[in-house]
Parts: sequence; structure tokens; C-alpha cells
Amino acid sequence: MKLLQKLLADRSGATAIEYGLIAALVATGAMVAMGALGNSLSNTFTQVSTKMSNASDGKGPF
Repeated sequence: MKLLQKLLADRSGATAIEYGLIAALVATGAMVAMGALGNSLSNTFTQVSTKMSNASDGKGPF
């Protein structure tokens, strides 16, 4: 009976779960931020490529 009471009073597992939830939240935020950054970089490189292509075709500087 005392063993069961000790197990119910032990809160170290709750702390580990909280750290796990925080890590999952940080990872999710990082993935969202990196996805947005990737889309922004893709658009930037597309614009640069288009401008370089137009410049080499003689269609104007920009």
C-alpha cells in the first residue's frame, strides 16, 4: 500500500511530460518558421532569375 502511495505522490514523470510538450511546441514553431522562410527565399530567387534572364535577353535592366 505504501508503494502505491509513493508512486501516486511522485511528480517527476509530470515534469518530463511538460518538457516533452515544450520541445514539441518549439519544434512545430521552428518548422512553420522555416517553411515560411523557404517560400520567401524561393520567391526571391525566382525574381532574381527572371531579372537576370530579361537582362541577358536585352529586354531591359529590370
